[in-house]
Amino acid sequence: MLIPEIERFLLCSTPQAWIEQALQHPEELLIDHANCEKKAAGTAVTLMFRYAEKEELQQKMSRLAREELRHFEQVTAIMKKRGIKYRQLCASEYAKRLHQHIRPQEPGRLIDTLIIGAFIEARSCERFYRILPFLDAELEKFYRSLLKTEARHFQDYLKLAEQYSKEPIVERVAFFAEQERQAIHADDKVFRFHSGVAH
Repeated sequence: MLIPEIERFLLCSTPQAWIEQALQHPEELLIDHANCEKKAAGTAVTLMFRYAEKEELQQKMSRLAREELRHFEQVTAIMKKRGIKYRQLCASEYAKRLHQHIRPQEPGRLIDTLIIGAFIEARSCERFYRILPFLDAELEKFYRSLLKTEARHFQDYLKLAEQYSKEPIVERVAFFAEQERQAIHADDKVFRFHSGVAH
């Protein structure tokens, strides 16, 4: 079951058209999933270096990075079994559409980055959940196992944003919720794990 907190956090469900594209592009789905896990680990480590004085962030991001790299290993192991070669793929517009709104000055830069992290993890969790009924047994079991971890990552990012913000984050969360909704419904040139519908 998708946790109600994530259902409330996201303003829309993944479009059926994206699910259909995912089923038509199983290789790209797995390759880009692996890329997403690697990028998520990289983001966590970057935050650790950028905000070394923030103890709670250090601990949560260290654990998150380890878990994301473990997921990367698990995805690439499944790919190897299926004869799918790992490679770099160009990114969709999804993350760029969110990151362009990050405030340049601190602490706004950190708060916005953490809120965007929460949305990316929440959307990952929601997408794993939406495609579960259409997957083979191995992938269904694997993606189901990721739901709990991704939900915790979403909560960690959001709690850190609340902790380090000098003011309530509700307005900023609402702003990025709308940007995320638009990104999910926007046309994308390519199909990716985090993308709108490709055209």
